[in-house]
Amino acid sequence: MKKIIYVCLFVIPIIFTACSNNADKNISKTKQKIEQNTVVGTESDGSFILKDVNDNNIKVTPTKKGFKFSNAQNKLVLVTFFATWCPPCIVEIPHLNNLQEKYKNDIKIIGILLEQNKSNDAIKKFINDNAINYTVTNSKGNQKLSMSVGGVSSIPYMIMYDKKGNYVTNYLGAVPEEMIDSDIESALKK
Repeated sequence: MKKIIYVCLFVIPIIFTACSNNADKNISKTKQKIEQNTVVGTESDGSFILKDVNDNNIKVTPTKKGFKFSNAQNKLVLVTFFATWCPPCIVEIPHLNNLQEKYKNDIKIIGILLEQNKSNDAIKKFINDNAINYTVTNSKGNQKLSMSVGGVSSIPYMIMYDKKGNYVTNYLGAVPEEMIDSDIESALKK
């Protein structure tokens, strides 16, 4: 009985809340570093490059109401900001895998790692250990995207964009797969 109470009081709230890495305090410092960092390389149209763990480039181009991603032509995009140390981020992986498989012709899920100085080998091991079937990025552009969407201070944080790159909705913390599924269905019908 004590185990059930423990699970209800301590474990379940952790799963359904977001992790915070005290990013609120560091947002202005991070923004200054991004503005000074020429490695990210913002182009004249405001676009910049993300790199996935296999060193493939993903060009991110701002639209009037969101972003377009070069690896998601004519697809709805679900961007998920995460960290490998975040329990709710890990809990949502199987749900994202299911959605990527179910809608493989219609959506592109892109994981945006918000940890710095994590090697691609370490991330590839994390991907393999969690059987991730969607794109995961690990580059300086990740912080640029985080700042471009207003600064991500709690994770997991997801943003959905339609096929034209327009903002559809966002989610903070772990959310039920059925909720995201329903929103995908609605966005695909538009």
